[in-house]
Amino acid sequence: MAAKKATVAVIGTGDMGSAVGGALVRAGYRVVTAGDGRSAVSLELARRAGIEDVRALEAAVAGASLVLSIVPPAAATTFAAGAAAAMLNVGAQPVFADCNAVSPATVRAIERSLRKTGAPFVDVGIVGRGPAPKAERTRFYVSGEARAAVLELDCPELALVDLGAEVGTASAMKMAYSALNKGTDALFATVLIAAERLGVRAALMQELEGSQREALARMRARVPFLGATAKRFAPEMAEIAGTYESVGVTPAFHRGAEWLYSLVATTPFASETRATQPKERSLDETLAVLTEALEREQRA
Repeated sequence: MAAKKATVAVIGTGDMGSAVGGALVRAGYRVVTAGDGRSAVSLELARRAGIEDVRALEAAVAGASLVLSIVPPAAATTFAAGAAAAMLNVGAQPVFADCNAVSPATVRAIERSLRKTGAPFVDVGIVGRGPAPKAERTRFYVSGEARAAVLELDCPELALVDLGAEVGTASAMKMAYSALNKGTDALFATVLIAAERLGVRAALMQELEGSQREALARMRARVPFLGATAKRFAPEMAEIAGTYESVGVTPAFHRGAEWLYSLVATTPFASETRATQPKERSLDETLAVLTEALEREQRA
């Protein structure tokens, strides 16, 4: 079992990374991050979580036995290359766990890029909200020959699930789950935008009240708040589309979801974070902004 008080580096202290780091801090681990070049928001989230900022990536990898990469999907490959360079610069070989929402093909390419360092590699797919005390445990689906380094973390707020020795399996699980979860939210938003532009949204809402109450409840709860994560979710949908295409399944559904999140990312909602977005926002207000963004896109 991994010793408590070991040092874990969490790189990417946004909503998820800071929550994971905070859970590890509460479990007794020393958690560090490399704050150089990170946003003020990420640095503040790290501070609140009790994560120590050692500033340079070289310092983080040199002092940690395990590195958790929890960055936006579009940044996963670039960050891994930087981590590899940092490891080579300081002669460090911590276990490197890619915990990002990327395809099996992407995570395998990341694993290959790190082989020159000699650092063991683990594939992790994170499912659920960021960990918090007394909340449902966040699931870490874990695969790769070095997976024991993650599976043996002694952290009550994480549910650690062994998916075997093959790198790519954990990422495949993440892709399958996100395809449904985030893909459904994108579908709901797309349906509402289309209904609005077709002039039938009021009639649709009335019908849903009677026949699809659960779907309507999710629309109201989720669609108004997609902006805070749209910039991250658009490339994640592209990763899902590529994953599906690799096994002969149409990528078209999630190319559409990528389009939706890309559209949302052009709106003022995209400047919000989960911490700063309003507690309530109506579908009327949301759709006014989204349809305006679509009209602007079509005029361009």
